[in-house]
Amino acid sequence: MADRTSALGGLTIGAVARQAKVRTSTLRFYESVGLLAAPRRVSGRRVYDADVLDVLRLVHLAKGAGFTVAEIRRLMHGFDRATPASARWQAMAARKLRDVTMLIERARGMQKVLEALLTCECVELADCARPPRPATARRRNGSNR
Repeated sequence: MADRTSALGGLTIGAVARQAKVRTSTLRFYESVGLLAAPRRVSGRRVYDADVLDVLRLVHLAKGAGFTVAEIRRLMHGFDRATPASARWQAMAARKLRDVTMLIERARGMQKVLEALLTCECVELADCARPPRPATARRRNGSNR
């Protein structure tokens, strides 16, 4: 494959996929959504320059930080060309960090509900949705809810 790759003057889609550890369909998808520039074609085959691997590492880093495809596209193409990478990351990270903080708070609330459900002693599901009764009413009925 190395001969074919060098004979084409770049990397085939298969070579890029192997080196980046992604599927060829992922590369086609990234092209379709604007994360990768469309490569030149030689005899109908995609031929990538080696710098595509740097772009894929950037996409991998951003995905690891939880950025969506749209956010990654904005990171890469939504700023003035003169905007340094650090300013782009800081703007995007500040927004994403707020989102993640809210997500963590929501997950903690979900955790509390699930922990409470682990101690549920209701007989009917409808009982679970009712607010708990005061302790004196529970003692009279022998019910915990």
